[in-house]
Amino acid sequence: MWYRLLYGTISFLCFTWLLFTWGVIDNGKIKLIRMNDETVEASYEAGGTNEQYQEKPKIALTFDDGPHPSSTPVLLDGLAGRNVKVTFFVIGENVVKYPKIVSREAEEGHIIGNHTYSHVDLTKMSQEMTECELGKTNTAIEEITGKKTEYMRPPYGAWKKEMEENTGMIAVLWNVDPLDWNTDNETEIVNKVVTETEENDIILLHDCYLSSVKAALRIIDIMQAKGYEFVTVDELLLD
Repeated sequence: MWYRLLYGTISFLCFTWLLFTWGVIDNGKIKLIRMNDETVEASYEAGGTNEQYQEKPKIALTFDDGPHPSSTPVLLDGLAGRNVKVTFFVIGENVVKYPKIVSREAEEGHIIGNHTYSHVDLTKMSQEMTECELGKTNTAIEEITGKKTEYMRPPYGAWKKEMEENTGMIAVLWNVDPLDWNTDNETEIVNKVVTETEENDIILLHDCYLSSVKAALRIIDIMQAKGYEFVTVDELLLD
């Protein structure tokens, strides 16, 4: 049995030596040799560690109360430059006012969710009024984007489990809330989010405030540098 092991070891060492001799392995990278003597580097690097291929921890940025005619486009520009997708929970009244912004959100790959038509506390509404608030917003979103939405965020986080059963929509709340609506201090918002956010957290911000938009872009840069990946809420809910 020992001679088989010895033979295998010698064969492997000889094969590796030939690869270096032929230039198949160069500076730690494996090259593929074509019949016409051209070479192309493979994407795999020899000696790579498992850490290189580990999935990054995911978090989701969400924005309520938009779209806003001036601050939302600034946010969209910043997201596009960073190749980051987020989730917008839009108010129906604003969807009707600013359809081009909603259309852009959808075209650029962001998820659009329902935040009711007029930002009301659904727990104080009748079932009929609840369905009206959500239904009108769903219709407005679908008419502009051509897509139905199954996600909603109840204003003030006020929600009852039976509402989900009655409306057929998935309520999405949050884990991290910097209360950005209560301050225009951009740095304060950033610090609260980056110190509190952990893997699989959903961050609540508002794209109707320019301070929140600027803070969001700083948050993205900081959290990406820490190794986090930003995804839309559907990816977190499916995991």
